[in-house]
Amino acid sequence: MTSAEQPEMKKVRESLDTIDSQLLQLLAERRKLSTSAAAAKTSENLPIRDLNREEALLLDRIRAGRDCGLDSHFVTQIFHQIIDDSVRLQQQFVQKKANKEETKLSRVAFHGIEGSYSHLAAQTHFARSYDSIVHTGCATFGEVLHAVESGQAEYGILPLENTTSGGLNEIYDLLLHSQVSIVGEERCRLDHCLIGATGAGLAGIKRIYCHSQAVAECRNFLSKLHGVHIELFTDSATSVRKIKEEGDATQAAIASEEAARSFGLAVIQREIANQKNNSTRYIVFARAPRHVDMRIPCKTSLVMGTSHQPGSLSDVLQVFREAGINLTKLESRPVADNPGEEMFYVDFEGNVEDGRVQRALQELTRCTRFLKVLGCYPSYDLPQAVVAPQIMATDATRNETGAVTGTSSATPPKPDAKEKEKAEKKGYKLASRAHKESDTIIDIKGIKIGGSSFIVMAGPCSVESYEQIMTCAREAKEHGAVILRGGCFKPRTNPYSFQGLGFDGLDMMVEAGRTFGMPIITEVMAEEDLEGVAAKADILQIGARNMQNYALLKAVGRTHRPVMLKRSLSAPIDELLQATEYLLAGGNQQVMLCERGIRTFETATRYTLDLSAVPVLKRRTHLPIIVDPSHAAGDRDLVAPLALAAKAVGAHGIIVEFHPEPEKALSDGPQALRFPQFEQMMADLFRA
Repeated sequence: MTSAEQPEMKKVRESLDTIDSQLLQLLAERRKLSTSAAAAKTSENLPIRDLNREEALLLDRIRAGRDCGLDSHFVTQIFHQIIDDSVRLQQQFVQKKANKEETKLSRVAFHGIEGSYSHLAAQTHFARSYDSIVHTGCATFGEVLHAVESGQAEYGILPLENTTSGGLNEIYDLLLHSQVSIVGEERCRLDHCLIGATGAGLAGIKRIYCHSQAVAECRNFLSKLHGVHIELFTDSATSVRKIKEEGDATQAAIASEEAARSFGLAVIQREIANQKNNSTRYIVFARAPRHVDMRIPCKTSLVMGTSHQPGSLSDVLQVFREAGINLTKLESRPVADNPGEEMFYVDFEGNVEDGRVQRALQELTRCTRFLKVLGCYPSYDLPQAVVAPQIMATDATRNETGAVTGTSSATPPKPDAKEKEKAEKKGYKLASRAHKESDTIIDIKGIKIGGSSFIVMAGPCSVESYEQIMTCAREAKEHGAVILRGGCFKPRTNPYSFQGLGFDGLDMMVEAGRTFGMPIITEVMAEEDLEGVAAKADILQIGARNMQNYALLKAVGRTHRPVMLKRSLSAPIDELLQATEYLLAGGNQQVMLCERGIRTFETATRYTLDLSAVPVLKRRTHLPIIVDPSHAAGDRDLVAPLALAAKAVGAHGIIVEFHPEPEKALSDGPQALRFPQFEQMMADLFRA
């Protein structure tokens, strides 16, 4: 920066500071109004939430944001946070009123020292509830429970399960014999960092201090370090304190960035966990149970023992089924000193004061030999207000005419004896309607594929650069697509054509999907790439040229990722279903089929889109059917009409390609929609 630019930059920064200060003041005022709203709802016995109003509010803010030049995803992210904070404030206000609790002071016991993840979770959970908090660090999990049982603290908080390493067995065992009641839960994202002295580098590290959980959660990173000794500590922040005390540049610790700041240390490397969205669920407990207002969505946790005989667990689960109670967790732990016996830990949605839940608990006493309710508490997971993709697409083009509907598919006829016999003979019994009459619905991060839904997957043919995929992800999200597509490994007829960016492109695509809240789908071409692709992609695509690559099909069938199988260029429908059977027989039941055009004598289009395959497949199989009009047409001007036709014949969705500059695309530019074409197609689709 030149000296001439400095005064102008200073002026810009001062303006930014002023705006930020105003934003903070406005957020504080809004929080106060949220508390006032909670007080009014309590006195008038009104519902705490009105999702219809929240959705209308969100749509209004999106429209206002567009008028200001802000994209819908940015506005949605901001107001999801604001609404979430408001709802939690109101729920906690109602809870405190119902339990006649004070808000001035609370003593909270946690595991570790200040700066540990448990300490951060406690700060987050109690910040909305109390004016001041006294935190008491404990050396062991058992000491945290004892502090609450003995009255040294009103509340305790302990980690219960992690998205990477699963449940903490020690906590389950302690809960079985404790005299506390779970009264809340919190979820804390774990952004593991490698922390060391200022100026320290990764190459010079010889010893790393960390908690045993961090070892499991950062195993991939640690496995790449050679000659480094791992030493376990009781908690993450204590390991950071050790680094501070030692002052040795060859030593490092795994902990949060907040812990590094607390002890004045440096972050050597960020995001070292196996999973970037690594988080831990914490439970909050007190000596006595708390009443949960019936207007607040809540969970109940219990531990039970069943008799050691066939069908005993099934009898228990049948009780929940008949009561219409949804289980959110079922985990078993062996009973100490009693081989062969298990205790089952269960979380379910429901309030113990609800008559339906009370009847279910009473029934459980008849088919269990031990039953203990561990607590009933407000659920951390809150449903978010969502503006439907259909509305986003039509609203983006400022065209409000026409009704918004789902897919026009009719209920397929039940398979007759002849159809069952044919499926058996042809070798696709698992894929057939004879095997499963109801539609398979695949849930990917809350997005439903199958049944009566119609979804759009969209993006470029190939990931070409970070800027390109981020631009495409924004366009897809802004106009109603729900899944981001992009090729990282490209099968090309011409060996000298662009073959894709490989795993570098996949990393770019993952980042784009995360930024805009979209699952991603990409093609896997070889068995040796499968593990790496499956670790990052939300949906695996098997291309038309690999439809009969049986070794690849078998390998993909053993993965847990949803799969989209494309029909080969010259494959009859029976052969498509037979190929599908390899995936299903391998154990993966999350399979969708894709009609992408077949080779015929016609040369006016790249391939011939066989739309009749959609109703035929819907009659023969329970799996979702996707249509790819881009590859079938090979001409961008034909894509939109074929997409509309695909919806009309009952497809569950389409997968289409677009590009910021199709003429410069590195692959399949002629079939890539221009952005205005994509926007118009989306609006037309959701008015159809």
